[in-house]
Amino acid sequence: MWGFRSSSTLANIFLLLLVAMNLSVSHVSASKQFQNETDLLALLEFKNQIYDDPFGVLNSWNHSQHHCQWEGVTCSARHQRVMTLTLRDKHLSGTISPHVGNLSFMRFIQLPGNQFHGEIPQEFGRLFRLRALNLSRNAISGKIPVNLSYCLELINISLMGNNLEGKIPIDQLSNLKKLENFYLGQNNLTGEIPSSIGNLSSLIRIGLEYNHLEGNLPMEMGLLRRLAVFLAAENNLSGIIPACIFNISAVAEIYVAGNSFHGNLPTNIGLTLPNLKILGVASNKFYGNFPTSITNASGLEKLDLSRNKFKGQIPTNLGDLTNLQFLNLAVNLFGSHSTEDLDFIASLTNCSNLSVISVSYNNFGGNIPKVMGNLSNQLTKLYLGTNQLSGTIPEGFGNFVNLYLLTLEENHLSGVIPRDFGKLQDLQRLRLDQNELSGQIVSTLCNATGLYYLNLSFNQFEGGNIFDNVLMRCQNLQYLDISHNNFTGIISPQFLQTHSSLMYIKIGENSFSGSLPPEVGKLIQLVDFNVSHNQFAGDIPMSLADCSNLANLSMQANFFQGTIPPNLASLKSIRQIDLSNNNLTGSIPKELEKLQYLRYLNLSYNDIEGEVPNTGIFSNASQMSLIGNDKLCGGIPELEFPPCPVIKGKNRGKLKVIILLSIVLPATLMVLGTVLLYLLVYRKRERRLVAGFSSMPTRVNKLLRISYHELHRATSGFSPENLIGSGHFGAVYKGTLEKHGNKLVAVKVLDLQKNGASKSFKAESKTLRNIRHRNLVSIMSYCSSIDSKGDEFKALIYEFMENGNLDLWLHPSETTAQATSSRSLNLLQKLNIAIDVASALQYLHDHCEAEIVHCDLKPSNILLDNDLVAHVGDFGLARLLPKPNNRSSEQGTSSSIAVKGSIGYAAPGNYECLQSKCYLIVHRLLFGT
Repeated sequence: MWGFRSSSTLANIFLLLLVAMNLSVSHVSASKQFQNETDLLALLEFKNQIYDDPFGVLNSWNHSQHHCQWEGVTCSARHQRVMTLTLRDKHLSGTISPHVGNLSFMRFIQLPGNQFHGEIPQEFGRLFRLRALNLSRNAISGKIPVNLSYCLELINISLMGNNLEGKIPIDQLSNLKKLENFYLGQNNLTGEIPSSIGNLSSLIRIGLEYNHLEGNLPMEMGLLRRLAVFLAAENNLSGIIPACIFNISAVAEIYVAGNSFHGNLPTNIGLTLPNLKILGVASNKFYGNFPTSITNASGLEKLDLSRNKFKGQIPTNLGDLTNLQFLNLAVNLFGSHSTEDLDFIASLTNCSNLSVISVSYNNFGGNIPKVMGNLSNQLTKLYLGTNQLSGTIPEGFGNFVNLYLLTLEENHLSGVIPRDFGKLQDLQRLRLDQNELSGQIVSTLCNATGLYYLNLSFNQFEGGNIFDNVLMRCQNLQYLDISHNNFTGIISPQFLQTHSSLMYIKIGENSFSGSLPPEVGKLIQLVDFNVSHNQFAGDIPMSLADCSNLANLSMQANFFQGTIPPNLASLKSIRQIDLSNNNLTGSIPKELEKLQYLRYLNLSYNDIEGEVPNTGIFSNASQMSLIGNDKLCGGIPELEFPPCPVIKGKNRGKLKVIILLSIVLPATLMVLGTVLLYLLVYRKRERRLVAGFSSMPTRVNKLLRISYHELHRATSGFSPENLIGSGHFGAVYKGTLEKHGNKLVAVKVLDLQKNGASKSFKAESKTLRNIRHRNLVSIMSYCSSIDSKGDEFKALIYEFMENGNLDLWLHPSETTAQATSSRSLNLLQKLNIAIDVASALQYLHDHCEAEIVHCDLKPSNILLDNDLVAHVGDFGLARLLPKPNNRSSEQGTSSSIAVKGSIGYAAPGNYECLQSKCYLIVHRLLFGT
């Protein structure tokens, strides 16, 4: 019996064990099921917060398959818990659900390149297993959550490219001892970099660029002994970079451009940073010499020292950096205007991977080394502009088969464009402007079919029909500037038809002729159109109104005729219109009142007539010029035009008689005065004048080459003590040229902030460098350069006149009366001066290649030398006209000198008459009649 009971007991115990084990297994299974359900619900909540899924990447997130199989989700093999959420560059829009904080096994969250907005959930602090958080390139705002300090396993944090704001919570995050990569760039973070950054002892890379951080770099950064990459560009940081940072031997990249750091770079930087690959300190306030030890950092690939105040010479062994790919030294004070400045270029031939070189805006002088052509054929960008380089452009640039940008502007280069420029078939941007280059443009220049930016302005290039002969093949041109040269010919309709991509056309200050083809209306992208100071004639094409993007229209100083097209009022984007100094007739289109963005309108010196509108642009006298149109009436009072008359019946005939008498009678009296002057004086000196004309050269000798720095010395830094006069466009200083035998000169410095100053400089230099006469002020040189502040500088240098100007003798002020009273002019001296001026005018009108009208003749512009010989000066408003027998045949006629104004212009208070040899003006200047 006992045995049976024993067996029964054992059986019961066994059954109880089985039940217990079954219950335990069921509990574990339920627990797992519960945990998986938590992950599932968290993922579904994440999906619910996304309202735009353009690629349909979340379509698989449904109950047809286990959530561990959903796209972007990775689970652990053992527990089937979500470990990774990776949805890169899927363009998802929405917010990040706080339920992600329930994914307690999460190790990697990778959501870059989407459009998530809202804030980073504080619930991320629950993810204590999280190792990498990448939310870069989204639209997330708010502050960086301090709860991330609980994620002690974090190695990588990347939040760059968002809208985060506030301070960096490094004080709270300093316990993240495993953090290696911390990227916060391209946000709106403010405040200083906390000194507690030194507690992130494992930090290897930190990116803080493009924020609003300020203050100094903390010394504690020197504690980051593993630091390899430090990015802090484009902030408001200042002070001196702590020397301890330059002593971290692991550093490979330092990029702090666009701040306000100052001081020198350590002289031993190449020795203390042997692993350096990138050094970028551009756009700061560093100074001192180039750190020559940098050549010891043999792995250096990118060196950017641009936009600082570094000076001195570049080491000639710079080419020891054989891995160098990018070299930018622009906008500094390197060089000394000497021939050795570019000697370092030869060593760069060792750098076979060099793709970018920029040395522009420095003080490099001498010639471009011929060895330049031996540089790496990987070169894509070469900047040499705004230096003091001289000589010719050497052959060899054609070797740069991958070059797509070349700038040589603002130097003193001469000669022609090398023929091997035609080999640069990948060229896209070319700047040769503001040099002394000459000759014709190589016909193969447009072998570079991708060329879209071409600037050849302010040189001495010449040749006819450049549009058809050279530029026709530049099919992708968008920016074309060939202004201020000696080009001739016409703009062909074919060129305009095939270049609809053109946005900027600047061909002013040349000698182009013919009419403007109506095909100009094909340039539907055109923004800036400048054909000023040429010899164009004919009507203004109505089709210009089709250029709907046009903002600037400059057609002044030509021979355009006809009326102003009323449909120009359809140019809704137009801001400036200049049609001055032409032969336009008719009335001002009232439609121009509707141009709401128009800020400047110049219609002066034409022959337009009728009533001036008074609304829109016409309601502001400071924004328009209508002078030189004597038939205009009405308008706002500030314009001082007479009221428009209402003439009826018989009064109209009386008015004609009055007007006729008011013109004829004074003219008759003035002619009689001229004849008397001629009989009394002119015959005595006629033989000498004729002899003078026959011996006058039509061209001056080669002008002296004078730099800004020499003018600065000559005038004692443009000292007020040397100021001898000032005018609307600038000031005149007395100077002594030491290098030219201590010659006394007058230096006219243009104020380029004044509207019209550059045009005045061009007119005067172009006029005076081509003529010479004993009674004209001689121009010795002209200077177009950059001053010590980096601003544009233009000046004209004349022979100095000891006796000042005639106005000081005729009308002395209180300050000069005492000094000149003992040297007042007698009648004979006045007559001699009158003859001198008349001689100069006769030469300008009858003996020059083109007839020259002074346009601003007055006593203050007549200068007297030691012998009281008069010299006519100040040709800033001069106009150059074709010979009279050519004026009637403008179409198809070319001239080597461009027209600078309209016929018959006379400055207020003067009378310059072309037909009567202009002696009458002299009588008026001297005697006031």
